[in-house]
This record gives sequence, structure tokens and C-alpha cells, in this order.
Amino acid sequence: MYRIFGPPGTGKTTTLLNKIDDALQSGVEPTKIAFLAFTRKAAEEAKERAAARFKLDPKKDLYFFRTIHSLALSLSDISPEQVMQPSDYRELSESMGVHLVTTKSVNFDDDLPDMMKASDPILGLINLARLKKVPLRKQYDSSNLELTWSEINYVDSCLGRYKQVRRKFDFTDMLENFVTEGSNFCPNFELCFVDEAQDLSPMQWDIAHLLDERSKRMYIAGDDDQAIYRWAGADVDAFINFDGGSDTLSQSYRIPYSVHKVAEGIVKRIQRRVVKNYEPRQEMGEVGYYRDIMDIDLSEGSWLIMAQAGYMLEPVAQYLKSFGYLFEYRGSRSISAKISDAVNGWEQLRKGESVTGQTARNIYEYMSAKDSINSCQRIKKGFKRLKGLEDAETVNMQDLNVNHGLLATEKMLWHEAMDRLPEKDRAYIIALLRRGERFNGTPRIIVSTIHGTKGGEADNVVVFSDISAAAQRDMTERPDDMHRVFYVAVTRTRERLFIIEGEDLNRSYDI
Repeated sequence: MYRIFGPPGTGKTTTLLNKIDDALQSGVEPTKIAFLAFTRKAAEEAKERAAARFKLDPKKDLYFFRTIHSLALSLSDISPEQVMQPSDYRELSESMGVHLVTTKSVNFDDDLPDMMKASDPILGLINLARLKKVPLRKQYDSSNLELTWSEINYVDSCLGRYKQVRRKFDFTDMLENFVTEGSNFCPNFELCFVDEAQDLSPMQWDIAHLLDERSKRMYIAGDDDQAIYRWAGADVDAFINFDGGSDTLSQSYRIPYSVHKVAEGIVKRIQRRVVKNYEPRQEMGEVGYYRDIMDIDLSEGSWLIMAQAGYMLEPVAQYLKSFGYLFEYRGSRSISAKISDAVNGWEQLRKGESVTGQTARNIYEYMSAKDSINSCQRIKKGFKRLKGLEDAETVNMQDLNVNHGLLATEKMLWHEAMDRLPEKDRAYIIALLRRGERFNGTPRIIVSTIHGTKGGEADNVVVFSDISAAAQRDMTERPDDMHRVFYVAVTRTRERLFIIEGEDLNRSYDI
């Protein structure tokens, strides 16, 4: 096993792909190469880049480009029906008389942090103890849950019995099964990579060691300075204390000089780290300090707007909407794809162009039928669902008028034709058009927590220095964790860094 340090912007993925290239050139079959990542996004990016670069089939040839927990599921003999879902937890909850919050279906391609956040606090605590391989009581004693130990222990016992009786499994069961039984079903690899290794939990490290045994060559890649998932069980010390060969990618192709100076000031505060050589780009870049995001011109370029906690971003999203910016907010577009498709589709029809049946359905969804209250007769009664029109079938305005009950004409603009479009969406689209935003395009502004943007980058980065009350408490006990979070934040920058200073110095991080 060989360790590769990849500080921000040093081309870690490219370096790993070069090693894959060398392996392929030497005759190694792509199915004998595994690339295992901590997050789905990282795994998919590596798969897409490898498929494009080496002209490979991503599904057939790159089957083992996955997250670790996805690998565990794919190699097991467990069927999807055996995976614990919200309905199972609801049944368990009713039988115990203890309310469990389980609103999200489990997808084993989901990122581990997302799974942890989506889980009920009790279930999250139980899973965290298992991932860290510590007694549940020890994990409970270090938590701030306002529940008694007897309640936690009761749920844990009931959960274990429920899964045993019904032959059900959760994602931690998959990992445990891989650790204990993986030697019986894990294939042999010529080459294996484990990316973002600083974020692996103790249980995932066990899997990494098993994979090392089954691989001729294995690389673990990551950066201890970017270890920001301790709350999800990450064991950065295992990466720091790794006993074996190492190499460091020292030249950043992303970070300009002025931003690097800020990052350097942060990273030197981390007490427990591996000191490494890390050089910026020659370009100077810009760093500025501001009191309010309204003082920043967001009209051009790519942007990442980040804060330590999600609730801090809600006013930002409101501001961007009110001024007609298209953006992505914590993974979702500021205007839905359905509405964008409907508005653009209607304008296409007005120009004499054709649209798909699916687009036509989206348009009709926002039109009143003939007998609707305050209707201006956009659609004849009985045609709302466009029966008989296939999703992939193409139709124009005349087809819809003659065969599908459309009464609205090309003289109507989108906001006239789609009279059932919610007023807030109508106003927002008008604001977007006035600003000249292509609201059906890819948002150039991303708004997210710092954890949510890890791995991303932009020409312009805005970082709020505020921290939550919980983070303030944690910083007293584990200051390194917060240093790493803001180090990750500022190193997303390609050109300009904008720091929004907090009003309360006691509740803000000194960037």
C-alpha cells in the first residue's frame, strides 16, 4: 500500500488516471482495476474521466469505480428487498413506541455523510459507534443527545432483533459483512485506488487493508489537511500514521499566490498534521474582506458561496432570487427543471418549433382547463393529461391545437399561456430574464455548506466566517476540525476570494 498526498488543486485525480493509463498500456484489463471513493460524486467523476480518456464502457469496463459501501453491496448476495427502508423503520418505531425520523429511502450509492445526516439521531449514533468500532455506550457518553442510555440501548436491541427476524440489512451491515466475509467473495485486483482516504472510518480502513491483500498494487490518496468528516466517523489519524511509502503532489494548479497565503495561515494552525511542501500558481489572484454579500458584484463568472452551517445560507438564497440570479442551492436549482422546460418549450412552440411529449405535459401542467375557475380557455376539458401522446413523440403548436385540445395561441407569451404558474416562480423568471440569465442553463453560482462543496472549485469564492453555536463549542475541544473546514473553503478558489466577516467576533472564524 502506497500513500499519495494530494493538497488542493494539485491534480490528484489526473495523477491517479496516469497510473491507470500505465496499467492499461502494460496489458491490465480495466475490470481488474478498482477506484474506490468516499463520495459518489468523486467516484462518478473518476469513472467519467477514465471512460472518456481511455474509450471505455463505464458500466462494463469500470464496474469497480464505486464508493466503498456501494462496492460492499454489489459484491454481496443481498437483494434490494432486504435493505432497510423507511417503511421498516416505521414498523420498528410503532412496535417499540419510540419515534424514529426516517423520511429518506436508502440508496447505497448515496454519500456516507448524506446517509448520516438523513438518519434519525438515535440511528445515527448507533451507526457511528459501529463505523468507529467503539462501544455504543462510549459513543453515547461523548454525544449531546438529550436521551437516556436505557432509551438508546433499547432501540439498539430492538433494531438488532428486527433485522435478524426479518432478514434485513442496513448499510453498516454491508460494511461489516465485507470486513468479516470479504476474503470469500472479493475479487483480486491488479491495481486498486482508495481516494480521499483521510475520510475513511476505522471500519472502512479494515476494508482498505483487505483490498490491499487482494491487490498487486494499491494506492491510498488523500490529504489530512482536508479531513472534515470526523463527525461521520472519519479516522484521519490512520492516514497520518500510515506506515509505508509516500509521495506528495506539491504544485497547485488552482490556487493563486494571494489565496495560498491565506490558506497557509489557516493550515499552520492545525496541530496534528503531516507537514508537506505545497506551492501556489504564479498568478497573484485577489483576496478581499467584506461586511455583506450585497457589496460583491456577482454578475459574471463562476461562483461558490459557502458557509459553515446551512441556516446561514437561507438569506443568501433569498437575496439571489430577489435580484434575479440563477443558482444552485444545496444541490437543487433555484428554478425547477420542469418549470424551465415548460417556459422554454412554450417559446419554442411560438416560434413554430416542435417539442417532446414530455415537454408538452410540463406545459399543460401550468395551464387552466376550459372549465377551471378564472380560466381563459388554455386547454379544452379532458385534454389535461395528453392521453395517447408518448413522452418521446414530437409535436408542434398545430398538432396540439388540432389533436390535443390546446386553445392557447402563439400570440400568448409564456406568462400569459401558463396561467397556473405560481406567482413566485413567475416573478423570479421575469427577474432572471431582466438580468439576462439563461435560466435553463447550468447555474454559474453554487450556494452550499463548506462540507457540500468539498472537491469543487470556482473562479470566485465567497466564504462566510460565521460559525454556529455548536461549532463554537466543538472548536474549544477539537480546534483542528474547524481549521480544516475553513482550509477546505478557501482552497476552492481559482482567482478571487471574498471573505464575509462576521459581526460577532466570538462567533466567527478568523480567516
